[in-house]
Amino acid sequence: MLYTDFDSPLGRLLLTGLPSATAPGGTAIASLSVPGQKNAPTVEPDWRREPAAFAEARRQIEAYFAGDAQDFTLEYTVQGTEFRRKVWDALDAVPYGATTSYGALAARIGAPRAAVRAVGGAIGANPLLVLRPCHRVIGADGSLTGYAGGLERKRLLLALENAPL
Repeated sequence: MLYTDFDSPLGRLLLTGLPSATAPGGTAIASLSVPGQKNAPTVEPDWRREPAAFAEARRQIEAYFAGDAQDFTLEYTVQGTEFRRKVWDALDAVPYGATTSYGALAARIGAPRAAVRAVGGAIGANPLLVLRPCHRVIGADGSLTGYAGGLERKRLLLALENAPL
């Protein structure tokens, strides 16, 4: 596994990935996490620090934080169940500056209302913080609810995007 870390408005970001001949910059992203994030990876002894392998990803992430980009054109190498992949694809479709609810996301993937908890679990398992916009999912009543990176970071991301709260 390759990795790098760098400072951002959310704190120090840890970016991990694998070499890919087709990915922009030559690295398919496996995760993007912040300190203290639930289920975040930790650098293993056999991982290689390769900042250059993530130059394109870092450029796009920094452009996002600067307000100069609204989406990412990166390749991901993330594994998940069919259900999680459906939820993550639905997350990818939530536009910059918009929010949606867990129930609306469940409906978007054709899941029954009873699946809202499972949708929340899939969102919580998202390994691509910021890149896959789980921060755009809020409670049905408009409240800020669970976020693996912490509610203050979720608030900061939504404010950056001028998203309605």
